[in-house]
Amino acid sequence: MNNEVSMEELKWWQKAVFYQIYPRSFADGNGDGVGDFHGMIDRLDYLQELGIDALWLSPHYPSPQHDCGYDVADYTGVAPEYGTLDDFKRFLDGAHQRGIHVILDLVLNHTSDQHPWFIESCSSRDNPKRDWYVWRDGKDGRPPNNWCSFFGDSAWEFDPVTDQYYYHAFLRQQPDLNWRNPEVKRAMWDAVRFWLDLGVDGFRLDAVGTIFEDPALPDHTAEKSLPELHRAFMAASSEGELAQVIEQRKEIFQYQLEQPGLHELMRELRAIVDEYPDRVLVGETDEIAYYGDGTDELHLAFNFPLMKAERITPAWVRANQQGRLTALPPGAWPCNTLGNHDSPRVYSRYGDGQNDEAIARLSLALMLTLRGTPFLYNGEEIGMIDLVLEDISQFRDNLSVWIYHTAVDEFGLPPAEALAYANRFGRDKCRTPVQWANAPNGGFSPAGVQTWLPVNPNYAQGVNVADQLADPDSMLNFYRRMLRVRKQTPALIAGDYTPLHEDAEDYLAFLRRSKADGQTCLVVLNMSNRAHTLRFDLDAHLARLVFSSHARDGDTDDLSQLTIAPFEIYIAEIV
Repeated sequence: MNNEVSMEELKWWQKAVFYQIYPRSFADGNGDGVGDFHGMIDRLDYLQELGIDALWLSPHYPSPQHDCGYDVADYTGVAPEYGTLDDFKRFLDGAHQRGIHVILDLVLNHTSDQHPWFIESCSSRDNPKRDWYVWRDGKDGRPPNNWCSFFGDSAWEFDPVTDQYYYHAFLRQQPDLNWRNPEVKRAMWDAVRFWLDLGVDGFRLDAVGTIFEDPALPDHTAEKSLPELHRAFMAASSEGELAQVIEQRKEIFQYQLEQPGLHELMRELRAIVDEYPDRVLVGETDEIAYYGDGTDELHLAFNFPLMKAERITPAWVRANQQGRLTALPPGAWPCNTLGNHDSPRVYSRYGDGQNDEAIARLSLALMLTLRGTPFLYNGEEIGMIDLVLEDISQFRDNLSVWIYHTAVDEFGLPPAEALAYANRFGRDKCRTPVQWANAPNGGFSPAGVQTWLPVNPNYAQGVNVADQLADPDSMLNFYRRMLRVRKQTPALIAGDYTPLHEDAEDYLAFLRRSKADGQTCLVVLNMSNRAHTLRFDLDAHLARLVFSSHARDGDTDDLSQLTIAPFEIYIAEIV
């Protein structure tokens, strides 16, 4: 792809490092065990000092919390447990005063069943909002077809009041909006404009591929049932086996995903957002098609394939970058991440049990040195790990609860084994409260308060912000140093990507070259516990050290005999 662009020509979202805040778990400002806007406001200085440039805020809207806020009951409000709209405005203004942009989660596919729109819709067949959702008659006392929800069971829920079924791609408490109704679009676009008018810098679009379903409602013809695939999914022992099951699942959902009309809708949304200067749309999708022609749909789509590996290896990254960068349309910008609120924490997911912290540091370095906009997840900067919950009563993610009961009731597994599956495939494990201090509840909430999810007890072993701020060699200070390096090195932001030593198994080496800014950087990430002496045949023979995770002699290196220590992160400017 053509990368002749300078730092001055880039938009803010192309230069930014994004940080995802999970509101319920970030900072408890009023001591009730739940994160809130007062807590976020109190931590804005911390975020500024960390060095991030933008925040993605997971849903903050009023919600019954059947799906952790992704069941929205009011698109223009603030959940009372998080605060008020005025609190949100203070948070937004405080972020902007510190040069930090803010994007919101926008749930387009469905609402909560407690949303006033749905309450009206299900009140009678002739209610004006009846067609705001997808209602159908059953067939001989059965649902309209054999579609499944993504969370298990039928995708249809019977309403005895009106004697019809409504469609829900996710939980039954999340009825799908009917986007073919112009009134729905108008109401949703009004909500979009509401937040843009307040000064929000854009949106992360949730589950965009599910917005439309085949209106003919044909039965799927998959050979295996969803329960059979769930059993195979739970029995999978590797990322490869999981990928096979996911491919088979696509047959079941073929009429519920990526249907015609999506890209026209994204172009319509993009046109609205473009009415406001310098706003951004990020899709929860890895489909490159959502970039459109590079200018008319989403600004960013996540490079999710990069994170779908048991181990992040040099060969894996090279193959991913080769495929991803060459497939982007002209003018499109990459977007990379290794973790979020739906996936295991980086420290837990990619660690080998012996070198977990070194691998976690390499994972950050990879995000900050690859071409594209990086997204980080709250808590990763202190090395937070997945928390294994000990009882089903502790779970708050209904997906976990469903997995547990399915394993016990349908598969006949013993409760202990079912609990292991609920931990493995559920999402609570990566959503626990951020650990701010070596204090009761990890400093998230006062002593004696029951937090909404348990706090990982390893806050007492140094996995907390306060202890790590005082330790120059901590994970937190490593994050702060690396974020400063990226911000001060134009080639790492604007430069193109050229792989080097493409057969190397232990280390990843590449150039980031920004001709417009007159800078070329060599990046070497040693992903092994072995040292290497490397030779690079480049236009220059010397490199000026920009950053290394290991002590080095001097600040200039000979590229004909460059020694790289085990797990070293090495960045140097070619001179």
